[in-house]
Amino acid sequence: MESYKKKVNLGNQEIILESGKVARQATGSVVATCGNTQILATVVVGRPPGEHQDFFPLTVNYIEKTYATGKIPGGFFKREGRPTEKETLTSRLIDRPLRPLFNDDFLYEVQVICTVLSSDKDEDPDVVSFIAASAALSISGLPFKGPLGAVRVGFIEGNYVINPKRSEMENSYLDMVVAGSDAAVIMVESEAKQLTEDQMLGGILYGHQEMQGVIEAIKEMSSEIGKPAFEYEPRSLDPALIDAIDKKYSEDISQAYLIQNKQERVQALAVIKEKLIEDMLPKEEGSEITETDLLDSLKKIEKRIVRSKLIKKEPRIDGRALDEVRNIYVEVGSLINTHGSALFTRGETQSITAVTLGSPKQAQIIDALEGEFKDHFMLHYNFPPYSVGEASFLAGPKRREIGHGKLARRALEAVLPDIETFPYTVRVVSEITESNGSSSMATVCASSLALMDCGVPLQAPVAGVAMGLVKEETDFAVITDILGDEDHLGDMDFKVAGTSEGITALQMDIKIDGITEEIFDVALKQAEIARTHILEKMNEVLSKSREKISDRAPQALQIEINPKKIREVIGKGGETIRSITEETGVQIDVEDSGKISIYGDSVESREAALARIQLITAEPEVGKIYTGTIANIMDFGAFVTIMPGKDGLVHISEISEERVEDISSFFVEGEEVKVKVLEVDKQGKIRLTMKGLED
Repeated sequence: MESYKKKVNLGNQEIILESGKVARQATGSVVATCGNTQILATVVVGRPPGEHQDFFPLTVNYIEKTYATGKIPGGFFKREGRPTEKETLTSRLIDRPLRPLFNDDFLYEVQVICTVLSSDKDEDPDVVSFIAASAALSISGLPFKGPLGAVRVGFIEGNYVINPKRSEMENSYLDMVVAGSDAAVIMVESEAKQLTEDQMLGGILYGHQEMQGVIEAIKEMSSEIGKPAFEYEPRSLDPALIDAIDKKYSEDISQAYLIQNKQERVQALAVIKEKLIEDMLPKEEGSEITETDLLDSLKKIEKRIVRSKLIKKEPRIDGRALDEVRNIYVEVGSLINTHGSALFTRGETQSITAVTLGSPKQAQIIDALEGEFKDHFMLHYNFPPYSVGEASFLAGPKRREIGHGKLARRALEAVLPDIETFPYTVRVVSEITESNGSSSMATVCASSLALMDCGVPLQAPVAGVAMGLVKEETDFAVITDILGDEDHLGDMDFKVAGTSEGITALQMDIKIDGITEEIFDVALKQAEIARTHILEKMNEVLSKSREKISDRAPQALQIEINPKKIREVIGKGGETIRSITEETGVQIDVEDSGKISIYGDSVESREAALARIQLITAEPEVGKIYTGTIANIMDFGAFVTIMPGKDGLVHISEISEERVEDISSFFVEGEEVKVKVLEVDKQGKIRLTMKGLED
């Protein structure tokens, strides 16, 4: 079977793009191979837009199959089910840069599926998946203004590294994915270990430079095997209709956007919409003007009014200057019975965050392509409908909630202690109780404060801020701490989190074809000033972690035992350790190294469990006197239990200074006696004596 192949180098790796052999009924399909990783990316165009449809129904799905690494799915069900967190996050990673590059007038349903067919455990398939999706779209004939390229950028020993392996990333100060066109950067997703603004910008620009070979290869591929342009009837609005609405309602819209309270502003705009439909929607059937046309025209006017003010550097919707952060209110210890908590409010955006500590045994077990591992830090972000004054159905976490939680986690991970230093599983939950822009960054601030309130030893406090952009031809305005409307009507959502020393996370999404180095530089510098201001407000309430963990949190005792003794602590079928936990109420975590951690709510329970374990694992000491129990009487002597699982022999000659003829006349099984250890031989056999120990 004939197929088309295109080879291109990315960093020190070769990527092969192949089309025409697999999934030939799709609108576009490409298999991308990089080393041992193979990705199938398919594009299918579906239903035409509905009569009143005003949105682009693009769906992107990244799917991992365990066969790709020679595994059978874990758990009871041996078939892949609902998307994992990794699949959801990678789907978002691919979706976000692709979406703004479709023509605005194209509203057909489009589905992109990236399936991992083969995977090297030491390589993340996400970048290769994105390249495959970009190639599949580029040859599909759809109105896609690509192609796009993507790379992962590491920062190892002071040098940028393109597409480092997972093993190399352990020593990297940066994990950054950059996507872009030949002319500009479209998307950035990153976490860092307190790097400077210049170092982060350098990574973005280096990544953009290095992806150009991939972009050129996809261009050549598209010109050689690309399908004819997809024919569709573009949806457009009548300029005369827009002009008529503009003349009649622009002043009302301008006045509405002077209302600083979000809910009052929303209500004022709703009144305008109702009036517009009542006044201008034709009553007769079969009219060419629809309600959707009216509302879309109104949106265009709203967008122009808000953006025009920002470009002119006029006061924003809430009266702030472009570089001004909203008022901040901070409170810690807000929740009575949690291990740590914080309330962080910035304008009309608010997060209540709680921290819970548990034993390492309570870590999340992740069954990933690269293998099973334990996650000792969890951050969950919840966005209930009441936070925006709405009522809607409550379901499980959506893609957006998972993505925002992951971003906040990235921001904090660099300052967390390791499991050896702080032997706890940590769960952070952020409840967004109000939202008007940048709730993920409010989560970062609230989570940092709650962790410090709990007593988790952070290296430094972390704060985050969301930056926006309005760009009209060569003019642009960068906006600090964006509102929801500024995000919706603007061109960029640029989130930056970090400490006073540097950046720990950065995420950028845009709605235009790309942004320049100049815009990046302005946004980063403006974000640094804002982050410093927010940190100062946080530090006024709590500037560092409390000296000890919360009294409500389980406290830990740790001991080291001989690894050979682990079996004795656990007991047959877990009987011994289960008995200890049931009797004392503690949690016990046993590591293969012999390290044992005991977690309990009271000193008494922890000490009781520790004493039991010490007794079980203790080694008999030669010369030491023990109080033991007669376990068994023989003709030649008696076996005495001196500690759990440890019996020694008192030979008949070691019972008394006088000659003993009948041992049974001296002892009864179960009787307590004092004995001294004479010898412990190489086989662990214990020789005891009772001579000289008579009362």
